[in-house]
This record gives sequence, structure tokens and C-alpha cells, in this order.
Amino acid sequence: MEYAIAGLVGVVLGVIIGQMLARREDPSEEIERVRRESADALAAARREAEEAARAEYDALASEAESEAEARRSELKAREEKLRKREQAVDSRDGELGKQERKLGRREKDLGRRERKLEEQEKVAEEAVAEQRERLEAVAGLSQQEARELLMEEVGEDARRASVERVRAIEQEARELAEERARMVLSAAIQRFASEHVSDRTVRAVALPAEDMKGRIIGREGRNIRAFEAASGCDVVIDETPDAVMISAFDPVRREVGALAMEKLLADGRVHPARIEEVINRTRDEMQQVVRRHGEEAALELEVSGLNPELIKTLGRLHYVTSFAQNVLRHSIEVGALAGMIAAELGLKPKPAVRAGLLHDIGKAVDHEAEGDHAEVGAALCRKHGESKAVVQAVLAHRDPSRQQTVLDHIVAAANALSASRPGARSEHLAASIKRLEDLEALASEFGGVDRVFALQSGSEIRVMVDNARLSDRDADLLSRDIARRIERELSSPGDVRVVVIRSTRAVQYAR
Repeated sequence: MEYAIAGLVGVVLGVIIGQMLARREDPSEEIERVRRESADALAAARREAEEAARAEYDALASEAESEAEARRSELKAREEKLRKREQAVDSRDGELGKQERKLGRREKDLGRRERKLEEQEKVAEEAVAEQRERLEAVAGLSQQEARELLMEEVGEDARRASVERVRAIEQEARELAEERARMVLSAAIQRFASEHVSDRTVRAVALPAEDMKGRIIGREGRNIRAFEAASGCDVVIDETPDAVMISAFDPVRREVGALAMEKLLADGRVHPARIEEVINRTRDEMQQVVRRHGEEAALELEVSGLNPELIKTLGRLHYVTSFAQNVLRHSIEVGALAGMIAAELGLKPKPAVRAGLLHDIGKAVDHEAEGDHAEVGAALCRKHGESKAVVQAVLAHRDPSRQQTVLDHIVAAANALSASRPGARSEHLAASIKRLEDLEALASEFGGVDRVFALQSGSEIRVMVDNARLSDRDADLLSRDIARRIERELSSPGDVRVVVIRSTRAVQYAR
């Protein structure tokens, strides 16, 4: 405040001195007048400053008083709250004291009861020991002998009851599972119908005339040697009229050879240079045809995002057969069935369709790599960016021990359904006989078995057992053991029904 007054006085003096210099009056009078005016201005400024300071003081004092009043109210409220809390604590302490006294009385009562129970237990043990001695004397058996006898009887009863219970549970589970599986599979079959495909495993090329065989062979066999060297196929010319056979392990290579042979026969010009030219052109055209087959299969099932190499390999399956069934059509059928089964189970159908389409892709290249076609196909799918679920389903579709997820079981079921439907596949007679012999030999290894008969192409075996050695309960256990061993050791395209027959024959002779 004093600095403000001094500044104000300095300004006034400067103004007055400036006016004096401007008027150029008497300096002594002017100085006196300036001194008076300065004194008056100083007094007025001091009064204004005092009034402003007094007003500010009054405002600060009022604010401090209000704050102090609020603080006093807050402290008073806290004191009241603390007082109530102290009262609650005192009340709780009193209640706890009552409960402690009550618990003390209850503890004394429990102690008296415990001592009384110990005395009663001691009396009961003495009575039981005395009664046991009397029973052992009457029965002629010790306690250990009686326990062993009782355990043996109880164990036999439990075994009998467990067999009956297991049989009932298995029957109930089998009925429920068969009913549910029948519903799912019937729904999938009704929604999908595929033609019965049966392709030739050997490619025959018809000849326009019998004399074309000599032109194919050429002078000293040069034409046929050039054809075999360029195509990688064997040309079989025998007594078959108006036809030659094209043989090759690679189905695509065999198809290229057959198409090239048809073009050469249609053109009529058969010589080494022409043979090489036609085979090279046919091989290039076959690549486009193979790719188109793969794209058509993926489009039919609405499978997108397949790697181009997978599409090309998938198309090669069009020329591969398994038990006279076209593998590409089989793969399309498995994909469709797998998607429908997944939809019936409330799962997403797209992964199942994709895994079903690719499950046999290893058969297109299994002659080029070592291992089972499922392992080769899984490695191929993994290499070209397929998901882990699809790779696992491809790997496990033939091996139940590898099946871990629902998708694995769906693809395996669709594969079995496609392969086992009537007319889908034709099996070699030797392989069928070998499977029947294996079934009969496996069942004959069990004790108590007299004879075994495999029926209905191996879908059922009937086991005749020794009546004297096996009971009805043992026959039931034997059928289950044989079925489990067949599951572990033999591969079958479908279910194998195991029937154990135990008959009692009473024979007498009249003399």
C-alpha cells in the first residue's frame, strides 16, 4: 500500500513540476503550492488506502469466521460419530462377554459328555469282544477266516452283479448310440445322393484297324520304344483284338499316354518325332485338365481359399481309383456327408466339408513319398497352409487311435459311410478271403472256443464254445473280449457282429 501511495505522489509531483515549467512562474511560490497540493493528495491517497485496507480486512475476517464455523461444525459431527461408534463397541463387547460365558458353560458340558461316551465305548468294546469269542466258539471259525469267507462270497456276488450291470449299461448305451447315429446318418444320406462310380484300373485304347498294331510297334520296335520313353508308360500289345493297353503306376501319366495314343491313331502319323511332339502337347493339356478337375471339385462343395498346388493335386485324384471307386468323387462325397453330419450335430459344417474333401489327397502323391497316404496327405496340407484341425482330421481318418476331436470322428464316419454303401466299392476276392480267415483265427485263440464261422463277408462271426468250460456269464464276457480284440488288431470296413453260442445237449441211449 505504501509503495502505491509513493508512486501516486511521484506522479502528482511530476505533473505539477511539468505544469510549473510550462508556465515558468516564480519557483518559490510554485514549490510552496506544489508542496501543499502534494500534501493534500498524499492525505487523500492515505485515506483511500486505509479505507480499501479496512474493507479488505473486514472481508478476510468474515471469510475466516465462516471457515472457522464450518470447521467447528465438522468437528462436532465427527465427535458425535465417534461417540456413537464407542457406544456400539461397548455394546458389542458386552455381547461378546455374554457369548464367552455361554461357550464356557457349553464346553464344560461337552467335556462331561465326552468322558461319559468314552466310558460307554469301553463297555461296548468289552461286550463286542465277549460276543465275538462266543460266536467263534459256536461257528468254529476265527474272525479272519470268517472275514475271508464273507469277502469271497461278496466278491462273487459283486462280479455277477457287475457283469449284469455292465451288460445292461452297454445295451442301453448301444441302443441310444445306434438310434442317434441312425438319425444323423439317415439325415445325411437323405440329403446327399451320389452315383455309383466304377472306373477301369487299366486304360485300354481302341484301334481303328488291326493293322495299326504294326504301325504302333514300328520298324524293329522303334515307335513303341519312343512312345514308352517319352510317356513313361508301358504299351501292352497282345491278342486282344482292336485294342492296346496303356499301363503306368502314375494314373496321370497313364492318362497322358492313353490320350496321346488316341491322338496318334486319329492322326495316322506314327513316328518318333511325331510321338514326342504329341506326348509333350498332351502333357501340357493334361495339367490344365487336372487343375480344372480340382477347381470343379472345390466349387461343387463351395470350398474356398485352397492353395493352387492343393487344387492341382486334388484334380489328380480324378484318375485314381480305390477298390474301383473314383477317389475324387469319393472325396467330394465324404466332404458333403461330413458337412451334413456336422450340421446335424449343431457344429459348423465348413471345416468338416474342407477336411472331408482333402482327407484322401495323399493318394495322389503317395507313390512319390514314403508313408501311409493319410500321413502324406496331412504333411501336404500342413505344407500348403491348412489349419491344424483339418491336418489332424486328414491324419486320423483311418486310425481310431489318432482320432482326438469331434471333427476327426465326423470325417472318419463320413469316409466309412461313403466306402461301405452298396455298390461303392468292389473288393478283391483274395483280400476278402484273407479277412475272413483272420477273423476266424483271432476268435479261435480264446480259451473254450470249439469252432468259429465268419459270415456275411466278415460282418458277423459265430463262435461255438464248450458248454462245460464256459457259463452264460463267461460267454457274454468272451463276446466282449473278442470284439475288443478285433477293434485293436484288425481293420474292417464296417461293424463286426460277434455271436457266442453256448448250447446244452442231453444225450441218452435206449438199449
